Amino acid sequence: MLTRQQFHERLEQGVLVADGAIGTMLALRGISMPYELANLTHPEIVRALHREYYDAGARLIETNTYTANRIRLFNLPERGSEMPPAYSQLERFGTPADLVTRINQEGVRLAREAVETDALVFGAVGPVGKPLEPVGETRLDEAEQAFREQICALLEVGVDGLILETFIDPRELELAIRVVRALAPDIPIVASKGFVEDGETLMEGLPEHFSQTTSALDVDAVGANCIVGPQRMLDIVRMMAGGTDLAISAMPTPGLPQLVRGQVVYDIHPDYFGKYATRLVEAGARIVGGCCGTTPDHTRAIAQNVAKLHPTRSTTMSPIARRERKTEELATANPSHLSQILGTERVVTVELDLPRGLKIQKVIENARLLKEHGVQLIDISDGARARLRMNVIAISHLIQEQAGIEVMMHFACRDRNLLAIQSDLLGAHALGIRCILAITGDPAQIGDYPTATSVFDVDAIGLVRILSRFNEGRDLAGNTIGMRANFTIAAAYNPLAPDLEMERDRLRRKVDEGAHLIYTQPIFEMAIVEQTAELMQRLKVPWLVGVLPLRSARHAEFMHNEVPGISIPEPILRQMSEAPEDTALQVGLSIAQEFVRQADPYAQGIYLMPPAGNAQIALQVLEGLER
Repeated sequence: MLTRQQFHERLEQGVLVADGAIGTMLALRGISMPYELANLTHPEIVRALHREYYDAGARLIETNTYTANRIRLFNLPERGSEMPPAYSQLERFGTPADLVTRINQEGVRLAREAVETDALVFGAVGPVGKPLEPVGETRLDEAEQAFREQICALLEVGVDGLILETFIDPRELELAIRVVRALAPDIPIVASKGFVEDGETLMEGLPEHFSQTTSALDVDAVGANCIVGPQRMLDIVRMMAGGTDLAISAMPTPGLPQLVRGQVVYDIHPDYFGKYATRLVEAGARIVGGCCGTTPDHTRAIAQNVAKLHPTRSTTMSPIARRERKTEELATANPSHLSQILGTERVVTVELDLPRGLKIQKVIENARLLKEHGVQLIDISDGARARLRMNVIAISHLIQEQAGIEVMMHFACRDRNLLAIQSDLLGAHALGIRCILAITGDPAQIGDYPTATSVFDVDAIGLVRILSRFNEGRDLAGNTIGMRANFTIAAAYNPLAPDLEMERDRLRRKVDEGAHLIYTQPIFEMAIVEQTAELMQRLKVPWLVGVLPLRSARHAEFMHNEVPGISIPEPILRQMSEAPEDTALQVGLSIAQEFVRQADPYAQGIYLMPPAGNAQIALQVLEGLER
């Protein structure tokens, strides 16, 4: 095992050429994901690839272990989607712990066997593969255990160092570094981040900030890899050099990927790649290699171009780095009307149902009617129960524009990955939608298209976090969005959840992440209202009590027995069942009116969910507040 001092001495001797993209090369040889499983199923191919990079001039060889942690290996595809053939082989290799250990240790062994003693073998460790809490559902202790398990396996077989690469979340990178240092205080660490292809982001100085903060975490080199090509990588390296005295690692992709006949390909010529390797070294990089799409031919071009160079820190800044970075406070977008009245007057919001198709006039007319009668807000669900409905952003915008009333747009995590969630929210904000109810969403298999894939990159807690970051003027990766958004962030709470302790814990986390307002599921008992009011007072957050008018005995029976999160007391069920069919709706209205009168003093407002989005029923219930 190499010591940190020996690694630093090696870097002083000249540029250390790293290898390229073993995953890409395995794919070209017909190996399917997860590529790290090839260490066990196709060891001869993995060994041969390492040798090809070595023969091309690479002297820092990364093990084929980038995704070899238990969270990523066993994050199997969603049911109903096509399962890569290699996944069916996982179980025959034993328990998850056995498989993680075997893949990582075989990865080190194959790399050692492929190269001579003048090469360094570094264990490749990537993110765990699912967003960490509070953005995602992966707990910090789960991620820490996954890192510990993988890193222990690599250390046990004497890897020379570790390269923690393509991290996006700085917290996750810091967690991985802490695990390494606890296990091996004297092993070299290269800490590398993925930066987006975005000149404005670079102008904000993110690479310099990253190199400065990461250098303080007891690592031996900092760097950037993947996502960007050599030209953008040059700007990143120049900026990183301004924030650290540590060695800098640069591993760009050979251009932007293209999908050709189902295969991801990169088409930058090795000569161009090699020419930029020279510039990267001149800018201050001491370790130069490549990432996705980098073949042994690209590595050979790097080695030939940097053979006689000695790294120096460039004093010539790129055009992007030379621009004056603005430090003035970001402008803040206009607030929602709801945020201006919340806490000063009673809020009444009514949820309206959307039609299945394109006929939206009824919902627009109902929104106008409710506004005329003093309702301040319209709630629009986002494909509740996974039913196909019009895009929630489009209809929310149309209601606000044509009916002149603000919308609380429900936004589900089911259908969108992290990229689409942030993209759609930015678009909604640009259209003037300021109120968002963050919900996890119902799984697709219960809805109109049960074979559709549910995404769930994040849950409602993570969504609140994203909205809060936007309100700070940043996206989830820390990049500026140009101004401070002004979302009013609502979250849901079910006071009748089967596991009430867990539900309350999730509520606290939503509030901690920045929720401004809480909506409850429908409540029918004043004792529950009083308990909820006490909880919200302790959390110091305003809330709206959910009210569901019942229209018939059948409706009450269905809601009580078949809809999760709703419980109707026996006396009310009996009242509805004993009511004649022609007067059942009036009985349900009377029950709702009385409940609204009693619950009104305890909350900051009422969240009405009339059956079938019936605006007339909502207005009749609200008469109870005026008496």
